[in-house]
Amino acid sequence: MLKPVLIKRILNTLARSGDDFSELFIQKRKLNNLRIEDNKIEKSNSGFELGCGLRLIHNDSTFYAYVDSIEEQKILNAAKVLSAAINDNSRINVLDLTDRKSSYHPSVTEHPSRIPQEIKKEYLSKINKSVRDYSSSIVQVTANLSDMEEKILIANSDGFLCNDNITKVFVSITAVAKKNGEIRTGYRSVAKTSGYEIFKDGNVLSSANEAAKTAVSMLDAINAPVGSLPVVLGPAFGGVIFHEACGHGLEADAIIKDASVFKGKLGKEIANKNISAVDDPTIPQHWGSYSFDSEGFPSQSNVLIEDGVLTGYIYDYRTAKKLKARQTGNGRRQSYRFIPLPRMSNTYICSGKDDPGDIISSVNEGIFAKEFAGGQVNPATGDFVFGVSEGYIIRDGKICSPIKGATLIGNGPEILKKIEAIGNNLDFAPGFCGKAGQSISNEVGQPTLLVRSITVGGAKN
Repeated sequence: MLKPVLIKRILNTLARSGDDFSELFIQKRKLNNLRIEDNKIEKSNSGFELGCGLRLIHNDSTFYAYVDSIEEQKILNAAKVLSAAINDNSRINVLDLTDRKSSYHPSVTEHPSRIPQEIKKEYLSKINKSVRDYSSSIVQVTANLSDMEEKILIANSDGFLCNDNITKVFVSITAVAKKNGEIRTGYRSVAKTSGYEIFKDGNVLSSANEAAKTAVSMLDAINAPVGSLPVVLGPAFGGVIFHEACGHGLEADAIIKDASVFKGKLGKEIANKNISAVDDPTIPQHWGSYSFDSEGFPSQSNVLIEDGVLTGYIYDYRTAKKLKARQTGNGRRQSYRFIPLPRMSNTYICSGKDDPGDIISSVNEGIFAKEFAGGQVNPATGDFVFGVSEGYIIRDGKICSPIKGATLIGNGPEILKKIEAIGNNLDFAPGFCGKAGQSISNEVGQPTLLVRSITVGGAKN
């Protein structure tokens, strides 16, 4: 998008007053979104973003500016203004740039820009029909289909240059069922770092049926039990508890701010000895995958917990330098308008050896929490409250009545130590993570897990 001679000129202009690190981030992004509701397309829009972010790091301070353009003079002017914030003699001259390489090379066969709008509408219509055909109790269906294609260029004063192309497709389905005045919803999403080949394996329509099934099943829900109970956490989206209650505490900026319960615990046992957890942006086509992070650092798999022992944190450039650690490829940002921060990608608890059916059978009285709604977490302590959007009573080793109004109340680090069984059915669920005003794509994952006891809030029958 910019010639190397101009890139070096911009970096040297940034550093003319002295700095420790300077960076240029260029982004060109095309977005499309369609929504079907009440059997017709209610929303269809497209967007385009093009701009540049400039960053300087000097001592412990970060200076940032962005320009909604990639015009040469506008970027150079912004670089001059930003460099004026520093008055130091430690100037760095960028003499050459070296292309960074990544081991992760995603393939895209059906680029969004090549898919006609009518085909996209047809996909939504099929989703709508699939959900409505599931049951006459379904009274409303909403499905969203969005895609993104972007080009990224990142260069910095360490002499590194990165060019990347990113394609994403996201589908979300909400089903609403009604019976005898009761209204329940079911939600599923399918998202990939890929093109419209996402529709080729049947997973989208299968997810649509799952959304319908959840909505209809929950119509017969009874009030959730209360008290300290064994809880089986379902695979895939069950991993949101680890993500929220533990994962954010492993991001290195939380360590620096003394806002993490995991500070000072590297090399110490923090979980059941059979628990291992990983953050891995190199899993092919997963929603949180990428070749380079938003600082141009190649993606890599990072083990966070191994056999119950805390083995690593999640770093970006700044926090790695501050803590004298190696970057992990987790410097991520929403767009060129934001600074990068240490963020999770595809974060999951590894698969175990237990059969999920045997895990359920081992519970005499408890609940099965399959899907979760919103929640609250204190990352400094790991304390959390999560709503259960789809849950069931377990009685005598069998899944029985669906339940409503259940909340799980606990502490992430304590839960890690109370896990008694780990299923062999690792699965993932895509979503979006918010932090410091930025929203980015990521995935959570886990197999079926049995926690010895979690406080369940609800309503007494």
